[in-house]
Amino acid sequence: MPKQPDVSAAPEVSAQVTAAEISRLAGVTRATVSNWRRRHADFPSPAGGTDSSPLYDLGEVRGWLAGRGHGEKIPPLEELRTLLRLSAHGRAAAARLLPFVLAERRRPDLFNAADALPDSDVAARAQEIVRELPAPPEAHFDDVTYTAPDASLLRAILRCIDAGQGQDAVDVLAERELEDEAAGGTYTTPGPVADLMARLLAAGSPSRYPVRVFDPACGSGALLVAAARHGAQRLYGQDLVPVQARRSLIHLGIEAPDSPADIRAEDSLRADAFADLTADGVLCNPPYGDRDWGHDELAYDPRWAYGVPPRGDSELAWVQHALAHVTPGGFAAVLLPPATASRSLSRRIRAELIRTGALRAVISLPAGAAPPLHIGLHVWVLQRPDLTAPEHHSVLCVDGAALIGGDGGTTARLARTGASGGAPRRDGAVTATWDALSEGVLGYWTSYVTDPAAFEDVPSQARAVPVVDLLDDLVDVTPARNIRTAAVAAAPVAVAEQAARLGRELAQAADGLAAEARKGQWPAVGAEARQWRTATLADLTRGGALTLHRVGPPSTRERDTPPPAEFANRPVLGGRDMMAGQRATAAPQTPVPHTTVIVAEGDVLLAEIRSAHGTTARVADEQDSGAVIGRGVRLIRPDPKRLDAWFLAGFLTAEDNLNSASVGTSSVQIDPSRLRVPLLPLEEQRRYGEAFRHLYGLRQAARQVTELATLLPKTLAEGLTSGTLMPPASSPSDSDDGATPARP
Repeated sequence: MPKQPDVSAAPEVSAQVTAAEISRLAGVTRATVSNWRRRHADFPSPAGGTDSSPLYDLGEVRGWLAGRGHGEKIPPLEELRTLLRLSAHGRAAAARLLPFVLAERRRPDLFNAADALPDSDVAARAQEIVRELPAPPEAHFDDVTYTAPDASLLRAILRCIDAGQGQDAVDVLAERELEDEAAGGTYTTPGPVADLMARLLAAGSPSRYPVRVFDPACGSGALLVAAARHGAQRLYGQDLVPVQARRSLIHLGIEAPDSPADIRAEDSLRADAFADLTADGVLCNPPYGDRDWGHDELAYDPRWAYGVPPRGDSELAWVQHALAHVTPGGFAAVLLPPATASRSLSRRIRAELIRTGALRAVISLPAGAAPPLHIGLHVWVLQRPDLTAPEHHSVLCVDGAALIGGDGGTTARLARTGASGGAPRRDGAVTATWDALSEGVLGYWTSYVTDPAAFEDVPSQARAVPVVDLLDDLVDVTPARNIRTAAVAAAPVAVAEQAARLGRELAQAADGLAAEARKGQWPAVGAEARQWRTATLADLTRGGALTLHRVGPPSTRERDTPPPAEFANRPVLGGRDMMAGQRATAAPQTPVPHTTVIVAEGDVLLAEIRSAHGTTARVADEQDSGAVIGRGVRLIRPDPKRLDAWFLAGFLTAEDNLNSASVGTSSVQIDPSRLRVPLLPLEEQRRYGEAFRHLYGLRQAARQVTELATLLPKTLAEGLTSGTLMPPASSPSDSDDGATPARP
């Protein structure tokens, strides 16, 4: 790894902060900072910037805050990020500071003394600690130099470590350094994806976990950390970007201190630092779409045993690089873009990988599982051919999205956690989604690799695709293309009975919908529309006519502790349940909020999010009673002596009412306090309430008809195309003369 420049002589300029940064320093809102500027004549004057966006001297601001008793409340990570931006040599210092994150394991005594020591002493002690760290020669820890200007950054790192955010501090430092690197497209492999890939190696080697694991594009080290957690004892990694290599080494020092690691900073394809290494397993998340990967100079490289990768398909160069570094019979798991499975210019290489038995499985992940979040990536599981092993006659294809019912909501949940790069957050629905995905994939892979010939296909989810089916003109190994959506051996009688039952249910539901639509007369109110006085829900709350309840985001403490006993083991009604017209979710993995409320019959339940299907509200009935509300739901509890619940629910979801109470742009939410309802006598409210109750029933009946009208044609079409159903026979009543009706 290249030596870092000596910045000890860099002049320390006066740091300047924005009003937003002052608000974070003091733990107040930006509006409070604006009030301070107007009301206090001694508030520091702008030291730079513009009239619309002034900058203030950081030292003067800190002095003013201290004089007013406003202690700085900036979180440790935010403090580190701010100091890096404000420091005269913050970017240059970031890479040098990375190894200091390991200080906790070397000299815990520095924690208590750092704030009291002079800057020069803090720098000297930190330098001594880092130079004592065990590291391969390529890391150059013995050349790291700290000086007095680094002291504030070193103290900030210590505060991050003290708050249990050492790895987060590593990420902040690396991101700062990457701003100066030509490192476009450097992605962190999310913790859940890294864990899944590491476990795929374990399933492929059930007797013991691979001892030596190699990652030729190690990035932040997430894959190697996952391998170490599952039993890898020696770790090897290489990355083109020097700061990523050092970041990986520090990450391993924090998470896997007992596993020796050798990490190099060079181009893996052009300058293979481990040319003689054959590891027991390989994990890799290579860069995608790189046309400058070395096609011309590597045209005759011995690694291309399955064919020379085209210039526009660098991913298959990485696949063959991984196979070249694993022992015969050993496995490699490589994360790839979906185009690699079908690109026409590489079909000959894919065919050779299949013929030789090197490609064992292709697993598609749902979009949002890993960056880039807009596409669903594939995991290729490969095995270096062993001449003594039996011949492979199939390739396992698994559709990960089908395992978890992948939809827009699933993608959004995965995206919120997938890109974080750490371990999966334990926040209920997302954790359950990851668990279902991982366990499903691993279950299929373990079953397949144990006995490929005995593997039973699962419609829409997994199939052992015969090699002869894959070796066509396209050699497309995309799972969705190769997995059957319907069971081949479905019983024709059972399919016919299911179709008949759905037909009866649809006819019955349609009759019910027609009956609901014919109920009642809806007379005009008169020549002109009715006018009435209204009040907002905020007004009615202040007047005691109702109470409003909602669930806020969980605190850090709440994520790790069980909910209060009164809420435990209750079904949870969330915003998605409301939008789908469903009841509360009683699944054990659904998180129960700590600050919630138990639903009672007669409560009004309102979805907070507006969607293309509108905003829904309903009155809780006996089936809802006893559940608790989750995120995305507002519970409105009216006083039955003053407000009718169905009257309230009906007027709250009026389109004009919702428009006036909507906030946000990309995700439009409802502010219930702004919603208005007419001020009417209770008896008249009840008349309106009965009408709104009828309309709710009409919508539910229409929803049921829509669902059945979608399911019945799908079942019939699958029956016809799978050979389990016959077309209906023509009858004499189909035409006037009994002849076959003419086509229109």
